[in-house]
Amino acid sequence: MRRVTLLLATLFLSTGLSAADRPNILFIFTDDHCEQALSAYDPTRITTPNLDRIANEGMRFNRCYVTNSICGPSRAVIQTGKYSHINGFLQNGFAFNGNQPTFPKMLRKAGYQTAIVGKWHLESTPQGYDYYDVLKGQGPYYNPPMITAGENNRPVTRRHTGYTTEIITEKTLAWLKDARDTEKPFMLMYQHKAPHRNWMPAPKYLNWLDDVTIPEPETLWDDYAGRTASASRQTMTIKDHLTDNDLKLSGYGTMNAEQRKVWDAAYGPKNEAFQKARQAMSPEDLIRWKYQRYVKDYLRCVKSVDDGVGEVLDYLDESGLADNTIVIYSSDQGWYLGEHGWYDKRWMYEESLKTPLLVRWPGKVKAGTTNDDIVSNLDFAETFLDVAGVEIPADMQGRSLTPLLQGQTPDDWRQSFYYQYYENPGSHNVARHYGVTNGKYKLIHFYAYQGQAIDDWELFDLEKDPRELHSVYGDADYAEVQAQMQNELQRLRTLYQVTDDDPAARMRKKPAGKRKPRLKKAS
Repeated sequence: MRRVTLLLATLFLSTGLSAADRPNILFIFTDDHCEQALSAYDPTRITTPNLDRIANEGMRFNRCYVTNSICGPSRAVIQTGKYSHINGFLQNGFAFNGNQPTFPKMLRKAGYQTAIVGKWHLESTPQGYDYYDVLKGQGPYYNPPMITAGENNRPVTRRHTGYTTEIITEKTLAWLKDARDTEKPFMLMYQHKAPHRNWMPAPKYLNWLDDVTIPEPETLWDDYAGRTASASRQTMTIKDHLTDNDLKLSGYGTMNAEQRKVWDAAYGPKNEAFQKARQAMSPEDLIRWKYQRYVKDYLRCVKSVDDGVGEVLDYLDESGLADNTIVIYSSDQGWYLGEHGWYDKRWMYEESLKTPLLVRWPGKVKAGTTNDDIVSNLDFAETFLDVAGVEIPADMQGRSLTPLLQGQTPDDWRQSFYYQYYENPGSHNVARHYGVTNGKYKLIHFYAYQGQAIDDWELFDLEKDPRELHSVYGDADYAEVQAQMQNELQRLRTLYQVTDDDPAARMRKKPAGKRKPRLKKAS
């Protein structure tokens, strides 16, 4: 025991921080949670008092961009601090190469206890964690199978009964209360499936919002006339592509008989009323009904997440851990709550490019502050390491957010951002594209669709056209801006070591990991 203590002391001293100085790190992560459904950003649809606590007691970032707006790739970027083309996880269905350097391995080596509970979605066994208990694949909303380390440290799958969001919170609290080593600082990733499709609420929220009309976004009726063909070729409209299962007109998922009974008591009367009214509905009425059903179920799922976050924050306060714990909240990307008539993500357009980021760090971050710098999920790994006093590897591609958290933006902080999306052919038919934004202008190149090369460009003036309805690419009045943005795009592609992407070759190539990619249903 004395040797272990001396070794930990040596590790702490090597970072320049004592054990008492090293904060615990709690990373709270959700799937597909957009700013429009978080009242710290937008109070028009829902109140999220517990998530808002993090913003009110810390900092809200207003321009957190993701590198690749889809579930698995976003998680791989966070693990590695590297873009998708470097870490090898370009699209869902790939298997993450866990043998590469990741921030939890580095924290563990430096004396942190590391744990992850909830959604993993990287197709491989988590590495670098002292404890993991993760959803199998995407995970259902009810009665989830979860994978953890069993005998001889081999992964075993265990089934659970209950609502997944609540189960993940219960497991997170159990680890914090009973399983962690209180002599070590910890890094805990508390990761929800919600509010991912198909938005199945908890029993207690099945009728919440029934008497409320959710405001429609201004672009719900977008006809895509002001952009290239890529915007209209997608298959993710509320009008045409939500299924009966999405709309709770059929299906029970993985519910047991008792859960189905509660479900039917809530949705049965509502569905019966809809079917009676359906024949008299105009096409516009039907879209409005679909929008209300979809958005309410989405918000109901968010409500359960907010409840769970509140339980965990309360425990930090009650246990005395809060004062020395940095709490970070984010999601894997943004999401469409009817903007442009859509659900889902994937695009470089604002609603899916931006993701929430809230940080509370007592004694370090001034309560109630905001930041408008361009930050990214590319920066999360570097931030975790920096907070812990661990040296950031030179080949990581992001930067630590700690100066920004303390109100000091470095003079050389990024003024523009590079994005690239690869999953086509794939769910929702969003063309492969890459681009650059500086917050004022955005240039996007759609370069491949259904395995064929295309050459569609869009340029947006975000100050004059914040909803991105009218591309000004090729407009003589924007010729100078267009040239500047194209130069900046090439500069960033060179900086981040981006190579040309041949879609046909990419679909033949084995991913970094174990096997060929397989296309999945929407994720």
